[in-house]
Amino acid sequence: MAAGPPGTQDPAQIVQFLSHTISWYRQLAIEQQLATEPSDVTYYQENHRVADQVVQIAFDWARSQAQLQAKRPAQKPSSTPQPANTDQYQRLLQAVQKADQQLQDTQTELDSTRAKLAHAPPSKRKTLQAQVAELESETGLIEARRDAINNMLEFVSTSNAAGGGASLRAQIEELSRSVPAALSHPSGTNPSQTTTEPAPNATTSITKRTEPTGIWGLITDLVRLSEKMHTLNGQASSTRELLDNSRSLNRPLLDSMRGLVQQGEQVFAAADTATPEQLAQETQQLDSLTAQFKQVSAQLLPLGKINVLLDIYQRTLNNWHDAVRRQAGEELRELLLRLGVLAVLIAIVFAIGEIWRRTTFRYVHEARRRYQFLLVRRVVIWITIALIVLFTFASQLGSAVTFAGLITAGVAVALQNVIVSVVAYFFLIGKYGIRVGDRVQIGDVTGEVVDIGLVRMHLMELGGSGDAQPTGRVVAFSNSIVFQPSSGVFKQIPGTNFIWHELKLTLSPETNYGEAKQRLNEAISKALEDYRENIEAQQQGMERNLNAVSPTELRPKVKLHYTAAGVEANIRFPVELGKASEMDDHVMKEIMGAMDREPKLKLVSAEMPAVKAGD
Repeated sequence: MAAGPPGTQDPAQIVQFLSHTISWYRQLAIEQQLATEPSDVTYYQENHRVADQVVQIAFDWARSQAQLQAKRPAQKPSSTPQPANTDQYQRLLQAVQKADQQLQDTQTELDSTRAKLAHAPPSKRKTLQAQVAELESETGLIEARRDAINNMLEFVSTSNAAGGGASLRAQIEELSRSVPAALSHPSGTNPSQTTTEPAPNATTSITKRTEPTGIWGLITDLVRLSEKMHTLNGQASSTRELLDNSRSLNRPLLDSMRGLVQQGEQVFAAADTATPEQLAQETQQLDSLTAQFKQVSAQLLPLGKINVLLDIYQRTLNNWHDAVRRQAGEELRELLLRLGVLAVLIAIVFAIGEIWRRTTFRYVHEARRRYQFLLVRRVVIWITIALIVLFTFASQLGSAVTFAGLITAGVAVALQNVIVSVVAYFFLIGKYGIRVGDRVQIGDVTGEVVDIGLVRMHLMELGGSGDAQPTGRVVAFSNSIVFQPSSGVFKQIPGTNFIWHELKLTLSPETNYGEAKQRLNEAISKALEDYRENIEAQQQGMERNLNAVSPTELRPKVKLHYTAAGVEANIRFPVELGKASEMDDHVMKEIMGAMDREPKLKLVSAEMPAVKAGD
């Protein structure tokens, strides 16, 4: 007696395979997002065509299996528990919970990446956008897998019998609503809808991508290509899983077909020696084997077609992956070449800087000029390196110039005082500028320069009457003070170290005018006799450094005039800064000695303020 319909599968396996196929089909959305270049469109369209055929064949095979399940004789319900179904239900429930947790984690990562994209600089937006697209695709894939597992869970929980054909058919029709009608519609029922849907035209608007021209653009593109290869590897892995599932379903059918072939060969061998009655029985057996063989081959053919199509799909993914890998290799070589050129250019700049430094030490012997040359060297080197790096990393020159302009404007506003101080530094170290050790006066502060920096300078404050002495404090001034109209920087004439002192004497009204002027001139000349050589040297230095103007002669001057209080004598004389008190003492001693000679000159009052060098 003939057995039941051969080639039937377990209903749970049928629904699981169909759900797996639908989840795999939904991954086409990920591949559509990967097709960002014209070269990718061909691979995507080929995969879309193959995937449509796989889904169509899978639904046709599932419906044929449902029909075979319905033809099987009804089985009596068993009163014994079925631990296998219970275990399967638990596994599916755990799979649903795992999918929900994975979906929640992926959604959290997607929200975080979107938040970063909203505040990301333009140089990172492309990479973050690619990450957002990839995470959205992962979310869609996880949702599809979760829905498929949920469908399977519902089937297991509502199925009353292992071979219920009506329940299997209902599950198939429920799954058919999750794919386009043209793919899930039974073949031959409506020819207008059974044709494969064409690939979407979303990729037809893609234009040829502009090749990156800068290091930053190459790095960003390499990251994008690496993510694309990772996604394609995931697609290939999913395809291999579906192919293994299809082969596992195909394997029992192949075994059944081999058994039918062996039975047929045994019947053929027995027919050579059989009697007429035996031949009649063998004829019936051959007819039964033929019917079973047709049924098995009818079930085996769709799965074989699916295996062939999945092989084609996987080869297309591999070719796509190889093309992306070759592109990534070319861009990696280009990146390494550009980094090498950048390193060579920077090395050349530093080599020129070293030559500049050695030349400066060899031919510039003055410490002040040498410092200026070395400072200019540092500024030129770092500006050159910054420009080289900027133009090397920039993907497009126009965007680099725009970005540099915006950055420069922002820096100019934020560091306005710093920039002014840097510019003022070059005014301070000019021909008549200041240097370390100079005595200067800024506002009400007098001191010696102890340091001059790009942004500020430091003075050791001097105070006290006569010879100014350090007060123990260091005063810092911004270099920008040279541009402030309310303040000024006063310093000695280069090559000099003197200041004018003025002595004011009031003599009695009876004083002889001529005698007083003669005695005072003699006294001041005698007092400055020991310092005449140094004063004359400073006079020569002043004439040498002020060749464009006529310098004042460094000689004492005595002026007398009558006032209501008597004869007022103004004595003005130069003193060296380091010997001011000593020279003032000599002047006062000589003047008092001259006034004590007969006839004596009567002194009414005296005051001796220090006079600024510019007065």
